[in-house]
Amino acid sequence: MIIWIASYPKSGNTWIRSMLSSYLFSEEGEFNFKLLNNIEQFSSKNTGAYINDSGQYQSRVSKNWIPSQKVINKDNKIHFFKTHNAMCSINNNKFTDKFNTLASIYIVRDPRNIITSLSHHYELTLEESLNFLTNKKKIIFPKNNNVNKKENGDPDDFNFLSDWSSHYNSWKDIKFCPVFIIKYEDILADPREIFNSVLKFLSNFIKIKFEEKKINNVISCTSFENLRKLEKTIGFTESATSLKTDKKINFFHQGKKNDWKKLLDKKIVEKIEDSFNKEMRELEYL
Repeated sequence: MIIWIASYPKSGNTWIRSMLSSYLFSEEGEFNFKLLNNIEQFSSKNTGAYINDSGQYQSRVSKNWIPSQKVINKDNKIHFFKTHNAMCSINNNKFTDKFNTLASIYIVRDPRNIITSLSHHYELTLEESLNFLTNKKKIIFPKNNNVNKKENGDPDDFNFLSDWSSHYNSWKDIKFCPVFIIKYEDILADPREIFNSVLKFLSNFIKIKFEEKKINNVISCTSFENLRKLEKTIGFTESATSLKTDKKINFFHQGKKNDWKKLLDKKIVEKIEDSFNKEMRELEYL
């Protein structure tokens, strides 16, 4: 069965994956980027469960979501996967279901800070990033610019996002599995407390041995400063390639310095708060 690490893009998914992969897949809790391969991004195109479809790529890809997960779950083991996909259906094709999903961890972030991260990662203006956040039909493709295509020229994989609030609500409102929601801002404020709470949640589904020394190593090795240093020193395969310079864009960019109060125009802030007022109040961002 699958345990999902889900989020809207640029919301802390890689941070939680780094912590978990260090703790679950290393002896001492020492992090390196290769450990992230244990919690890869879900991709239906890699399972061999491909269903031939002559329709649009959204229909073709979505038809493979459940069959691919069935292939993954044949071994009756626990599998962790990252996803940015909304918990949605396309043409009655569900992203996942109770027969393939055991639990979900969802990381949510203040959209006023997401917008600046999107702008950097995707090389967008702030206005374009605002349109990204508020687009109910928003789709992104694996590794940003490197779209995998079949012979007809259509992408053979994608993540359907919708807008920020719809994405959050789609995971929050799951009825068929437990969902543990954490805020990016809480990870920033106290990574140890949040990581312990994540391990406690996971202990309901897998055997977890709580080791203080190992947890200390995880928190130290996966600090923003250390992740940024590792990326600068050895590179990070998940960072996007600039369409303007053909160079890698830093994945770990600003950290705590990403403060919407200092970086956003008042009009953009007002548009975000108007668009997502209900959810932002619910999450105590307003």
